[in-house]
Amino acid sequence: MREGFRTRDDAFLLLALLVGLLAGGLALLQEHLAHALQAWWYALPDDTSRLSALPHVAPPLLLALPLSGLLVGLIGLYAHRRRRQLVDAVEANALHGGRMSMRDNLIVSAQTLLSNGSGASVGLEAAYAQMGAGAGSQLGRVLRLRRADLRTLVGTGAAAAIAAAFDAPLAGAFYGFEVVIGAYTPAALAPVAVAVLGAVAVRAALGEQLPMLPAPAGIGLEFEDYALYALIGVASALVGVAVMRLVSLIEAGVERTRLPRWLRPATGGLLLIPLAMVTPQVMSAGHGAQHIDLTVQQPLQWLAILLVLKCLASAISLGFGFRGGLFFASLFTGTLLGAVFAKLAALALGQPPLNEIGAALIGMAALSAAIVGAPMTMAMLVLESTHDFALTSAAIAAVLVSSTVTRRIFGYSFSTWRFHLRGADIKSARDIGWVRTLTAGTMMQRAPDTLPATLTVAQARARLPLGSVPRVVLVDEHQHYAGLVALADLYADRVKPEAAVLDYAQNRGVALPAHADALAAMRHFDSTQSDELAVVDGDGHVLGVLSERFVRKRYAEELERRQRELLGERVDD
Repeated sequence: MREGFRTRDDAFLLLALLVGLLAGGLALLQEHLAHALQAWWYALPDDTSRLSALPHVAPPLLLALPLSGLLVGLIGLYAHRRRRQLVDAVEANALHGGRMSMRDNLIVSAQTLLSNGSGASVGLEAAYAQMGAGAGSQLGRVLRLRRADLRTLVGTGAAAAIAAAFDAPLAGAFYGFEVVIGAYTPAALAPVAVAVLGAVAVRAALGEQLPMLPAPAGIGLEFEDYALYALIGVASALVGVAVMRLVSLIEAGVERTRLPRWLRPATGGLLLIPLAMVTPQVMSAGHGAQHIDLTVQQPLQWLAILLVLKCLASAISLGFGFRGGLFFASLFTGTLLGAVFAKLAALALGQPPLNEIGAALIGMAALSAAIVGAPMTMAMLVLESTHDFALTSAAIAAVLVSSTVTRRIFGYSFSTWRFHLRGADIKSARDIGWVRTLTAGTMMQRAPDTLPATLTVAQARARLPLGSVPRVVLVDEHQHYAGLVALADLYADRVKPEAAVLDYAQNRGVALPAHADALAAMRHFDSTQSDELAVVDGDGHVLGVLSERFVRKRYAEELERRQRELLGERVDD
């Protein structure tokens, strides 16, 4: 069976379909659990009611925010005792070859369900993608699939989960490629397509159809309209970057207070209560509020206030430790931004230059593209939510502008920005984990020839005849690295035999740590303009010598092999 899944495309497609069915079912299960939690605590009038659509919430009920925050914090305390960060789908594919822990998946899911179910201003996409990707990872690990195939299954699981959540197979597929797999690859195209179709089939079979978003009737697009939609993209990028930086600023501020980590979500819940008392639209992801604001004309002042409150509520929720994401929340926030832009443009020009609903939907896609980092995902979401091709063309223009501006002034999406704050050099889900296995310690030439740095040139010549070795490593009296000297340099003209051999050493105090990966080693060679460098341990003792030529050769060989895997060449090890 393992051989079949590893070598046959049709068998792998069946496996991808199974992952899609599991991911779709898990996404719907989590959706119902979170809604049931909200319905139980806030006494929602019926199954179709949304928390963010309520006109008001009784203040005593808002105590659910700090209480659930306390539970989220205690779960986080348990996870923190494991002394490693929880690994999500993006990090798993970038660094770990698609390997995910089911315990991590359950922790992320539980925290997200509690956060969203209590009304914190976060979305459920973290739980959806985590469990969907985790299903793919677990199946792949049981079958001992290759690294490239395992990464593909992680991407298909996340894509299927998002497809089921939105009832949007195209958006889910693009999410898998753009966010989790990190590239559009021929080998992953069919598995992702099969998985997302299986996921939406699960929703359809259960009768869980989502209502379509309202689309502007008979919208006609001129050149001027595209220019205005591009401006919405610019505004969305600026707001998206501001929100992401606000989250990190709040996190840094909370860290400086030395508040116990397990108590932070509860404190954040207390801060959310005044915002929720102003309007429940800032609570949860905002699905219900989005439909209200798209179908009912709201005054400019209220939309602007709601935009600020929603951004602040999401930043507080995440900054204080509630678990969740900004995907769903950014859709609602983008809707508000687009509507505000349309009303401001009407005031500035004296007449409405844009349809307000159309501008709201374009803002929804553009802001989400800036924060999530998936422009085509958002464009396809507009298409599948409205079935309006003209509006989708405008959405494509806006999301491309938004993504370009965000990359230019910021360089990260929300998930990769949080990795950056942790010190992980991840800018996408592209597989860079294999680079970290090519370390200086694994590539170096071990047990190099060494000489005491206190010897004279004459003494060194007596020990090492010309031509016996190409170079020698110098060490001090404590056996610490002191420099690297080419033996030919000691036999060159005008070299004084009585001079210290250390006088002719290169790269004094410049060495590679054993844990440095291939990219870091190549940057070190470029900066020092050296052909060879010593490799040392944490105490400065010499472990070996590494040449620039060998590093570049090993990196090129491994890169070529990974690219062959990415293109889907299924060959036996």
